[in-house]
Amino acid sequence: MEENRNNQVDINTNSKVLLIAYYWPPAGGPGVQRWFHFVRHLPSFGITPVVYVPENPQYPILDQSLTEDMPKEVILIKRPISEPYKWISWLFKKKTQQLSQGMIQENKPSLLERFMRFVRGNFFIPDARVSWVTPSVAFLSQYINEHGIDTIISTGPPHSMHLIANELVKIHTELKWIADFRDPWTTIGYHNDLYMTPWAQKKHLKLESTVLQSAHTILTTSYTTKALFSKKTATPIKVITNGFEPFENSSLISPEENKFSLVHIGSLLSKRNPKILWEALEELVTENNVFAAQLSLDFVGLVSDEVKAAIAAHGLASYCNFHGYISHEEARKYQYTAHLLLLIEIDSEAHKGIIPGKIFEYLQSLRPILAIGPQDWDVAQILPENDLYGLRTYQDKAMVKSFIETRFNVGTVISTEIDPTLHKYERKNLTEALSKIIKNLKRS
Repeated sequence: MEENRNNQVDINTNSKVLLIAYYWPPAGGPGVQRWFHFVRHLPSFGITPVVYVPENPQYPILDQSLTEDMPKEVILIKRPISEPYKWISWLFKKKTQQLSQGMIQENKPSLLERFMRFVRGNFFIPDARVSWVTPSVAFLSQYINEHGIDTIISTGPPHSMHLIANELVKIHTELKWIADFRDPWTTIGYHNDLYMTPWAQKKHLKLESTVLQSAHTILTTSYTTKALFSKKTATPIKVITNGFEPFENSSLISPEENKFSLVHIGSLLSKRNPKILWEALEELVTENNVFAAQLSLDFVGLVSDEVKAAIAAHGLASYCNFHGYISHEEARKYQYTAHLLLLIEIDSEAHKGIIPGKIFEYLQSLRPILAIGPQDWDVAQILPENDLYGLRTYQDKAMVKSFIETRFNVGTVISTEIDPTLHKYERKNLTEALSKIIKNLKRS
C-alpha cells in the first residue's frame, strides 16, 4: 500500500515499525533482498511495517522480477532524493556506472577514475546519499508524531540511512532504534580505494561511533562484523543472517547430461579474482580430454574486465558464457542447472566477515558448492561439513583442483532433501527472530 504526499493512508495497529532504506524494488542486486522479504513477512508476526524509501533513486542495476504482492498492512512512503551520480553520469556515464556498481579498476585507474573516487571519498561522507538526511528527518519527524511510530529501523549501506535514524531519536526521545548493517562501515574493503584524507577517515570513524553508541540494538549479517562492533560499543548486537525463499518448480530444472557446468551467480569484481581456480581448471582441461569436452563456465552477473582477462590468460575463454546481469528470478534458475556452484570472495582480512546472501539460495538448491575466500571466513559457520561442499582459501590450489575433479567423477548426483539444519535460514523463520527483537526492544 503506497501512501500519497498528503499522508492520507493509515492503518489501526498496535505495533508499527518505520523502516528507513535506500534499496527497494525495482532496485536489483543483493541490497534489496533482505528487507524486501522481511517486510513481506513481518505482518504475519503482528508488526506493521512503514517503509520509507527514495522516490527517484539512481539504482545502478534494476530488477523488475520482484513483483510479489505485499500484504495490505504494509505502508510504502516515497520521497524525492537528490542523486549526485545522476548529474555526474550525464558527463561520464560509463565511469559513473562502474563506480556505483563497485566495478573499481585495480590496475592503473585513469586520472578521471582517481578523481571520481577522491570526490566520492572526501566530499560525500558517509556516502553519496547524505543530502537526503536533512529533508528526511524533517518529513519523518512530523510523520512519527502523526502516526504513532515507536520503533524505527535503519539499514545500510548506504549508511546515511543510519544518520536519518540518529537524528530522529534525538528529536523523539521515546523512539526505539534498530540499526541494521548489511555490511561493515569503516572496515569495508572498498574504503581503501577512495583516496580518503585523514580528515575524511576520522569523520567516518566518528559517524560510525555515533551510530553504534546511539542505536538501541544493532543487527549484523555476520559473526565477524558482530565481533568488530562489540569492541566499539556496549550496545546489544544480534546476528540475523540473510536467507532464502522457497523456489517453485525447482524440481523441473536439472543439470544437462554430458556436461560439467560450473556456475557463478553475482558480480566478480576486479579483486574477486581467484587465479588458483583458473589455474586448476587449466590443468584439468590439459590433463583430461573428457573434462575438457564437457566443461562449461557460466557467469551470471557483472564480471570485470580484469577477471575476464585472467580467465582468457589460462586458456578458458572458449568455455565461458557471460550472461551479464539478469533478474533475480532468472538467476535462481541458473543455480539449478549447475553441477557445481561457485562462491567467491575477496582474499582479505576485511572480507572474512562477508557472508554473501546467495550462499543460502545455493544451499537450498541442493547443488554442490565450491567456496573460495579468505582465511577464517564466516562462511565456514554456514556450510555443512560434507562431501557436497568445499571451502578453500586462495592458497589451496591443489585442494581446489582435487575437489573439482572429485565432483566431475561423481557425476550428476543431486540430493533430494534439504539439510534440516538449514530451515533456520528460511526468510520467514528469520523474520520471526527479527519480530522477537522488535517486540523486546528497550531504549536502555
